[in-house]
Amino acid sequence: MAHQLAGKRVAVLATDGFEQSELTDPVKALKNAGATVEIVSPKSGEIQGMKHDQKGDKTKVDTLLSAADASTYDALVLPGGVANPDSLRIEPEAIAFIRRFVEDDKPIAAICHGPWTLIDAGGVEGRKVTSWPSLKMDLTNAGATWVDEEVVVDRGLVTSRKPDDLPAFCAKMIEEIAEGRHNDRAGRTNSAESRPN
Repeated sequence: MAHQLAGKRVAVLATDGFEQSELTDPVKALKNAGATVEIVSPKSGEIQGMKHDQKGDKTKVDTLLSAADASTYDALVLPGGVANPDSLRIEPEAIAFIRRFVEDDKPIAAICHGPWTLIDAGGVEGRKVTSWPSLKMDLTNAGATWVDEEVVVDRGLVTSRKPDDLPAFCAKMIEEIAEGRHNDRAGRTNSAESRPN
């Protein structure tokens, strides 16, 4: 179990305003499972975490977004926090980075407000997802089926609603990353919910 993700490289895309536990808990879980984890950000140095509406701790950025190559990662994690994904949505480089994971059918785990950026990257149409409740209409309008559940998995996309869901979110995230790409998974081409390639 400790080496379930040995050899896997995971990007965590975030900037100032991320919800602290939604970054630190997945990073810890991934490292405990043997993955190599890199915090990728448009901003160098450190990024500011939040504990709800209060400032939390700062986290060191490992890789500048402009230097990050999505093809070298096996999976992507998108933490929440309101300001974090809202800022990333207007960064063309961030959306292009996320879109590459979507197009390559690599596992993506997004929690709370994290799925916001997936809308811009074309990653939710035809998918079953959950999120912080305020994103329900945005995700529905983008073609997703939104449900109020602790964790939702749809062909490699893992979504959860809030920090309370982190144990379930982290467990499913590890499971999906261990399984790898989902473009050739049995049943996808026969699924009524599948999108055409």
